[in-house]
Amino acid sequence: MSRRRRRKLPAEPVEVTINELSHDGRGVGRHEDKVILVHGSLPGERVMARITGGRKDQDEGRAEEVLEASADRVEPRCPWFGYCGGCVLQHMDHRAQLKFKASRLEENLTRIGRVEPARWLEPVVGHPWSYRRRARLSARWVRGKGRVLVGFRELDGRFVADIESCSILHPAFADRLMSLSGLLGRLSVAGAVPQIETAAGDGMAAIILRHLEPLTDEDRNQLVNWSVETGIAVYLQPKGPDTVHRLSPERFELTYEIPAFGLELGFQPQHFIQVNQEVNLALISRAIELLEPGPDDRVLDLFCGLGNFTLPLACRAGQVTAVEGEEALVQAGRDNANRNSITNTNFLTADLAEPDLDLPWIRKGFERVLIDPPRSGAAEVLPLVHASGASRLVYVSCNPETLARDAGRLVHEFGFRLAAAGVADMFPHTAHVESIALFERQQ
Repeated sequence: MSRRRRRKLPAEPVEVTINELSHDGRGVGRHEDKVILVHGSLPGERVMARITGGRKDQDEGRAEEVLEASADRVEPRCPWFGYCGGCVLQHMDHRAQLKFKASRLEENLTRIGRVEPARWLEPVVGHPWSYRRRARLSARWVRGKGRVLVGFRELDGRFVADIESCSILHPAFADRLMSLSGLLGRLSVAGAVPQIETAAGDGMAAIILRHLEPLTDEDRNQLVNWSVETGIAVYLQPKGPDTVHRLSPERFELTYEIPAFGLELGFQPQHFIQVNQEVNLALISRAIELLEPGPDDRVLDLFCGLGNFTLPLACRAGQVTAVEGEEALVQAGRDNANRNSITNTNFLTADLAEPDLDLPWIRKGFERVLIDPPRSGAAEVLPLVHASGASRLVYVSCNPETLARDAGRLVHEFGFRLAAAGVADMFPHTAHVESIALFERQQ
């Protein structure tokens, strides 16, 4: 049986006219009657692109020279843009990024859900730099460079990008990649640390070190000394997520405030929180403005996490039932309610992938529902939403495709109307689209 020959790529760059952006932020053009996706290009541009790979019906490449630039092109802030995969849109004006994300949401709602909102909401935006307060960084000992590389993956995802700083990371970590590299390089397990998670609250920050081999006493001393010098807490993760524990300092807590509601929430560095605090605060206010909870309303908050939307809702509503599948987050939500002396919430653990319509709390009925599901969407809980009897639903989404799918069902199957929708710029300079939608039950 003959082995298929690997295709020989062109030695020289090819000229490509870019017509649009793909869902992941690459320019889309054609070359020799074949679609080509080009990193670092924008609609309306002519570029010289080096073909880096592809398949029978599609090529992939990178822009090496811009022959005719788009009016939306700007100079990337980061010197590693186009090599590091942490950002893909730094070469695009921020306002144009917002238009691109809004167009993606609109296209998905139309094509997948066959729905259109009665009105479009203004984008929820914040400052586009130094926003990422939680990140998962890759780490790898590279013998040829003589050190541990710490950062995001390269564009093709195969290797860790060799970068010295990052313009989108929270200030506690933006200029500390080389410090982390040196720290890992001094450990006996330097080759057995695949990742570092970073997390920052209001004024405090922490890392979680994932290590595949046991640490020595000297390793622990190195980590403690680094923690003392930087003021950043160090947590260790020897195995699964449930093994995360704090090494240094002895007493430490991450918190963030929601000033509009007079709240402070505590969280652990491994907990899910919205990455962009400024956008998160604006998104909370937008969600409650759309939901319009009153003092007599019962509100259901599905995929509640540690109470990010629950507790602000409790400041406006009569009663909030908050449901989450992860017990650790549910307990964090209860702790946050106690921290803020909030007594009108009920945090519950339930498997929202297989919800039971006969659960006692759903039979009570609700006037309002808020859902903030994972990327897979909320398909399984839509019958629950319908059964709740709620007249208004706010859906916060991190995936426009699953939002569009669920919107189609809510409108065409469950009798809601899509009253409003818009994007939230949770991840500037990336192709990630966060969005929010308001559904109203038809009379």
